[in-house]
Amino acid sequence: MTKIKPAILVRDIRFWIVLFFFVRLIGISNPPLEAAHNWRQSLTNMIARNFLEVDDNILYPRIDMDGDNSGIIGAEFPIYNYLIYITFKGFGFSHWAGRLINLLVSSFGLYYFFLVVRRHFDGRIAFNATLVLLFSIWFIFSRKIMPDTFSASFAIAALYYLSVYLDRKRLFELLLFFALMSLAALSKIPALVFLSLVVLPLLSKKYDVKIKASIAAASLLSFLLVCLWYFYWVPSLLERFRFQLYFPKGFSEGISEIMPLMPEFFEKFYYSALLSYVAFASFLAGLYLLFISRNKWLIGGFALFTITFLAFIIKTGAVFPMHSYYIIPFVPAMALAAALFLSKLPVRYGSLVLIAIGIESLANQQHDFFIRPTDKYKTGLESIADKVCGKGDLIVVNGGLNPQAIYFIHRKGWTVNNEVIHQPKQIDAYIDKGAKYLFVLRKYDEDMPAGYRMVYSDDNVNVFALTKEK
Repeated sequence: MTKIKPAILVRDIRFWIVLFFFVRLIGISNPPLEAAHNWRQSLTNMIARNFLEVDDNILYPRIDMDGDNSGIIGAEFPIYNYLIYITFKGFGFSHWAGRLINLLVSSFGLYYFFLVVRRHFDGRIAFNATLVLLFSIWFIFSRKIMPDTFSASFAIAALYYLSVYLDRKRLFELLLFFALMSLAALSKIPALVFLSLVVLPLLSKKYDVKIKASIAAASLLSFLLVCLWYFYWVPSLLERFRFQLYFPKGFSEGISEIMPLMPEFFEKFYYSALLSYVAFASFLAGLYLLFISRNKWLIGGFALFTITFLAFIIKTGAVFPMHSYYIIPFVPAMALAAALFLSKLPVRYGSLVLIAIGIESLANQQHDFFIRPTDKYKTGLESIADKVCGKGDLIVVNGGLNPQAIYFIHRKGWTVNNEVIHQPKQIDAYIDKGAKYLFVLRKYDEDMPAGYRMVYSDDNVNVFALTKEK
């Protein structure tokens, strides 16, 4: 039996992808309680749980904080939520199933990224680019219950099969490109930035009209499916059910929202994307090398990708500078540019820079493997609710717009700002809509709302029956 030499193993990107797959299994069973983006993870699970408990029609995603209404929400196409639901269906409900699904898909996405880059550059650039991407924001968000790296992985895989189709001219690869790109953009519309790269083979003289026509048709059909969901079905849900997840802006409105947030805007590029200043410096050096290379296809592809991404940024308005994960679709391009620089260094020095990137980036993300002990009480909120109210009772809970608390309480109702619970007229309005209980998380508000009978109290939560005391 032939032994695998360690030196060969560490030069195989599959070794690193598998190694860091297992590293990211640390804390994989954690509920969505980490400090960063717990609200989005709770919402993702909430929709999946409602597929299990209410209605499994994929066209009607539902949330719990829409009070006495249906909870049907205009959101991205819930393919990710539905995969979580299927897991619930087969293995029972667990807070963390979506973490494992995302980690599996995103790990395959890393390998497809390596394959794509290797097809157009060389093995060393592909290896370095994949490691930079692995160490980036991709590292930690690939284990969050969020569709961002999930959708980007599908898009990268789609580009790989497009490149294979251009070589082999087989219908199977074209169909895979169409299916994967459609799923990518449906599950998170910013993944459409990857579709912009289709322009490159369409402009190339290397391919005949028939091949170009087939690519254009597949791309257009994919784009139309995405438009059908986001610009027909989502507005239809919004008109009928009055609840939406995202609020797209016009270009002038988006720019006006971003301008006061320019420090936060730039931070997403120089820090949040790669989570390493060494990696960002490598990106800038690689960008310089890219533009002095005079390779019109490489420059054109990067410019096209960047312009398309900037258009999406503007459409999000203030959301982009205020949320780190919106940078994720652009990170593969940054990782590739960094790898162009690393490939110009002697192998020994390039490896040292990669090690420095890995150490710095992982050090900046290690905290996300753990949850704060002070938040663990939230996993017991449902058992408290079971003691004081029925499954069908509507509730009001403080904590602002974050759906985390109502997700863990596992009831439907309303999430409100802290000041609301001290305004009797506001609470009476919810009572008129059917609210039966008020949950006050003491972390956010220690003061007691007046006029309601307390039915439960501990160090973390007070629960009040929403009937006026005599």
